[in-house]
Amino acid sequence: MKKLFWIALGATAGVLIVRKINQTAHAYSPEGLAGGMSNIADAIRDFADAVRESMHERETELRVALGVDTGTMTQEQAQALLENPTDPGRPGTDVRD
Repeated sequence: MKKLFWIALGATAGVLIVRKINQTAHAYSPEGLAGGMSNIADAIRDFADAVRESMHERETELRVALGVDTGTMTQEQAQALLENPTDPGRPGTDVRD
């Protein structure tokens, strides 16, 4: 009975080792490397899409905050604010206003 146990244990270990070797060999094959690079490219593409979406949301927030989209500020006033945000002559910069 002991011999049968050790034979079964050896066979199981052999199968597991062979499977692991095959998985490792496939990971370093041209197909495996291409799959890994594809995953990296997808991750970079997803990250770039998330950054673009966040930039668009922030630009919308800033345009509303500056009043550009609501009509409370002209395009020239918005450009002047971007060029010199601490201009003391600009309306709304004085605390007493």
